[in-house]
Amino acid sequence: MKLVDLIKDNVEFVRYQSGELWYRCANHDFEFPVPVSDTGEGVFLPEDKGVFFTRWIRPQLAIIEQGRAETC
Repeated sequence: MKLVDLIKDNVEFVRYQSGELWYRCANHDFEFPVPVSDTGEGVFLPEDKGVFFTRWIRPQLAIIEQGRAETC
């Protein structure tokens, strides 16, 4: 998965769990957390542009890639 592919489409809110808002990239099976402590005064809609969520998608993508590298 490439970051550019994930952020070009919308994201959809999936659930709230343990202090995190979980979103899914609309056209991919990729979910990522947004810590509530990191939201400040932001407004988080049920659906929004993926590019606005780059700061939270990038670290989750890195975690997944690191896990893949460790299992190989």
